Amino acid sequence: MPLQVPPAQTAPAPAAPIRAQYGWGYSGADGEGTGTLSLLMEPGSGRLVAELHGLGERLLLLEGDRAAGYHLQVPRQKLDQKAASLAALPLPFLPQVVSVEALLRLLRTGEGTGVSVQKKDAQGPLKLHWRGKDLRGRDEQVWLDRKRWDEGK
Repeated sequence: MPLQVPPAQTAPAPAAPIRAQYGWGYSGADGEGTGTLSLLMEPGSGRLVAELHGLGERLLLLEGDRAAGYHLQVPRQKLDQKAASLAALPLPFLPQVVSVEALLRLLRTGEGTGVSVQKKDAQGPLKLHWRGKDLRGRDEQVWLDRKRWDEGK
């Protein structure tokens, strides 16, 4: 009987980066707005760069990774906060997510508290709607309309 050598253990390949861009709409107690949400997500490392623009200004910048933590800046709200995880950061204007993987799941499948898919194509949700509460417990809504989705580029 020949001796069988088990296959070499290999580490899983890091997940390819995903770049996405969404048209964004907001309605809440503080008013209404529209703009663009640009995302760079690397699920393997937990790296995330999210920029939310509206009215010709950056409304939100979120960047970091699982190893170094995340940094959230919201100039209009004078919010500049760092945390070890996404779950520990308040995400104004967006549904709360606990990880880059959870954000990716939300965008790929529409899975998330208060999230509904309004339109789909072969790549997943084209239009998402989220209804929830702001940091002060007031009702707010966000609409996301996918404009671009690139994986592994």
